[in-house]
Amino acid sequence: MLIFKIVHSDEWREAEAAGLYRGSAKDQADGFLHFSTEEQLTGTLTRYYADADDLVLVAVDADSLGDALKYEPSTAGALYPHLYGDLPLPAVRWVRPIARDTQGAFLLP
Repeated sequence: MLIFKIVHSDEWREAEAAGLYRGSAKDQADGFLHFSTEEQLTGTLTRYYADADDLVLVAVDADSLGDALKYEPSTAGALYPHLYGDLPLPAVRWVRPIARDTQGAFLLP
């Protein structure tokens, strides 16, 4: 099963150079990396990345993360995947840019 991380392009380039992703400033402040399921992606993009244009979508094999991955309720009650630890790059299946259409809506890969 794939889960997804939305990342600013420059942060992802740093992760590739380091060989792992330690998370955004928000992730680090919260103590875990925030992920979304496929069904949650559009809502996550709209709520937290509405003004961002430099994003990539990172698809991760959830099973490869072991017990460090927990599904926890958000304030609205939906279960979101949270990774307690760094994201090892071997768990990544693919990375693709997130584009926008002419009206500014996100186009998911």
